[in-house]
Amino acid sequence: MPQITGRTALVAHLGFPTESFKAPMIYNPWFAARGIDAVVVPMGVRAEDYPAFLPLVFRLSNICGALVTMPHKVTTVGLVDHVTPTAAIAGAANAVRVEADGRLTADQFDGEGFVRGVLRKGQPIEGRRALVVGCGGVGSAIAASLARAGVAELALHDPNTAGMEGLAGRLAQHYPALRLVLGHKDPAGFDVVVNATPLGMQPGDPLPMEVDRIDPAAFVGEVVMKSEMTPFLRAAAARGCRYQVGTDMLFEMIPAYLEFFGFPTATADELRQTAQIAY
Repeated sequence: MPQITGRTALVAHLGFPTESFKAPMIYNPWFAARGIDAVVVPMGVRAEDYPAFLPLVFRLSNICGALVTMPHKVTTVGLVDHVTPTAAIAGAANAVRVEADGRLTADQFDGEGFVRGVLRKGQPIEGRRALVVGCGGVGSAIAASLARAGVAELALHDPNTAGMEGLAGRLAQHYPALRLVLGHKDPAGFDVVVNATPLGMQPGDPLPMEVDRIDPAAFVGEVVMKSEMTPFLRAAAARGCRYQVGTDMLFEMIPAYLEFFGFPTATADELRQTAQIAY
């Protein structure tokens, strides 16, 4: 953990609850190892307080940016001055920085991290069929990045029908050749299957889909980071599926975050060498 001084640059980690946050255990040891005077600070902000809190935190003179996680990713898009195209398609943002003129810019790296992790494991995406269950902030970002990576068919499911249909509309606008299937969560026949819901964060949560319907040859992705092997991943692994744990997405997206905030970049492997992840 780096020593915090009056010169330390702050990166706020905004979400609620904070108990499952893993980013500080990756960023802060890396900052310390590289001699960078910066620190990621978890800040628990309830949904009803967030719209008022976000602009205030950027009034701090020593803040350089914010990591944004559940449940604030969708809300953030409407609270900043500029949204990048990636965040606009996803309808959600997970990073905010303050510009020299004081304006706030939001971007989205969840999907980029997820896709980079899948590709690094040798799983092809282009031309494949993918299912994303959960169309909130992280699910929307993953869907957008899977579309950019060239999936031929993308099935979406979320009980929030309006949010799911809104995401589908943005995807169709930017990727007119993409085949979209809405309200579908039967994983049978899909090459890439993603749990982008919070199910798995709490003991006793139901599984997000019928795991026994997943093809053993499918690649399964998880976004929940409360534990490395969630009940969903354990069930998928028992079927013989290859998989990606939630923190892999985090490691893969952090280099993009570092560049966005103006820090020196790092590879995912370098970050793993210094990380002090705990569950």
